[in-house]
Amino acid sequence: MSADLKLVKLVKKGKPAAMGKLYDKYAKEIYKFVFYKTMHKEIAEDLTSKIFLKVLKKIDIFDSKKSAFRTWLYNVARYTVIDYYRVKKSNSDIDDFWDLSSSEDVEAKIHNKVEIEKIKEFLQKLSSDQREIVLLRLWQDLSYKEIAAVMGKNEGACKMAYSRAMKMIRDNYAVYFLLLWFINKI
Repeated sequence: MSADLKLVKLVKKGKPAAMGKLYDKYAKEIYKFVFYKTMHKEIAEDLTSKIFLKVLKKIDIFDSKKSAFRTWLYNVARYTVIDYYRVKKSNSDIDDFWDLSSSEDVEAKIHNKVEIEKIKEFLQKLSSDQREIVLLRLWQDLSYKEIAAVMGKNEGACKMAYSRAMKMIRDNYAVYFLLLWFINKI
């Protein structure tokens, strides 16, 4: 039995310390996932809190036979972000919403804005599914099996989408990434 499953069983038995351990283990990872979807620090913090409250309230419906806890947690996170945008009723496409987090350092803020605009430009060339797969694979370090479970697709389709996305990025933007890498090394 995995450590996560042991903790889930304790949470189901009413042991709050076990939920604290799950939170400690996954909060940073889920926050990063939400931040990459919203690109806004305060919204990501609020949604991360809501995600863990939902997990606590719905822990009884978690079924370890259907998925790993981590996969289920990402599903809760994914649908919480979707719900946030639905409620917000923004004119922006959920997959294309990019905002800067607040920062006191103006120079860093300008640099971040330029970098975010470049990343946004690259990611907008991808389909919505490809974007999500790239984010989950590169920034969240999920396996293809976990990505497939989160997205409700088969593993092969996720591998193919990722491969095609990375080929498109390499073919069209390799010079920019090489230049960016070189500048950051100086």
